[in-house]
Amino acid sequence: MGEPRPERADARRNRLKVLEAAERLFAEHGVKNVSVDAIALEAGVGKGTVFRRFGDRAGLAVALLDEREVELQGKLLSGPPPLGPGAPAIDRVTAFLTAYTELLDRHVELFADSENASDGARYRIGSYRLWHRHIAILVEEARPDLDADYTAHVILAPLAADLHQALREEGFDLPRMQAGLVAAVTALLTA
Repeated sequence: MGEPRPERADARRNRLKVLEAAERLFAEHGVKNVSVDAIALEAGVGKGTVFRRFGDRAGLAVALLDEREVELQGKLLSGPPPLGPGAPAIDRVTAFLTAYTELLDRHVELFADSENASDGARYRIGSYRLWHRHIAILVEEARPDLDADYTAHVILAPLAADLHQALREEGFDLPRMQAGLVAAVTALLTA
């Protein structure tokens, strides 16, 4: 009881190999076009290892997205500025938006599946709650005259996976989306 057992070194190595293989194959072929067999082969592990650890392709996709979001959370909480503590609020917000859109762009199909699993799923995901709280705190610091909770939702709204996919289909590239979002948020938080 109490603390969970630490992950064995070989189990961690295999988990990371599987996640890296899945990330590569998902990026090359799309999530729905990659089998667990292909991921196991690419990672150099047995199919049983993948099934025991992740259950199925959907479980693996969730684990991959979770792993990348945890990495971003770590950078927000204790990484170097401007993403981490120590920079002005507006710089931290724009650094987060830039980092998140890069993550979203790499894994948009996974985000879309996660956010659209059920009505309102995007807003019930633990990471959304964390991003919202982070942005609300920074909005309060930069513009105490605004409703920080509402404004945080407004700032996060353009980060929805379905909007990102739609903009990509319209020909928007990542730098254009990032520049537009940063410009809009900068105008909002410096007005």
